[in-house]
Amino acid sequence: MKRLLLHPVHCLALGFGSGLAPKAPGTFGTLAAIPLVFAMQYLNLVGYALVTIIAAVAGLWICGYTAKALGVHDHPAIVWDEIAGYMIAMFALPFTWYNVLGAFVLFRFFDIYKPGAIGWCDKNLKGGAGIMVDDLLAGLASVTVLHLLHTGFNLFF
Repeated sequence: MKRLLLHPVHCLALGFGSGLAPKAPGTFGTLAAIPLVFAMQYLNLVGYALVTIIAAVAGLWICGYTAKALGVHDHPAIVWDEIAGYMIAMFALPFTWYNVLGAFVLFRFFDIYKPGAIGWCDKNLKGGAGIMVDDLLAGLASVTVLHLLHTGFNLFF
């Protein structure tokens, strides 16, 4: 499996190796997204959005390509979906410890428990979309909760 890291597409799909963690590869994939999101804080909002959209759209192909190579629809080592989902979870939020932690906890919650449409997509979509879309929705749910919390706290303080 480690030999796949030599191929640039597989290296991305495997989260630069984070997806090879023997336990909780999705969690390690999400952790691998944090330095990337930190670097993206130097972009303006439009730049951040463009990079995130490119990661999400390219992820459809990246994850599908690696899944085919591995012969498993949604192999646990494929974590590009977690990286793109976490990018969404941190959209338009300052890079503070409480936002990083809040986005991490919320994203992992929505990704693991898959409520509503997140679970439907996970069960019914195939190929790269079947790997990516549930995580993109988990990222959207996370960022929505975080922005609502920020708005609520701003109303009271």
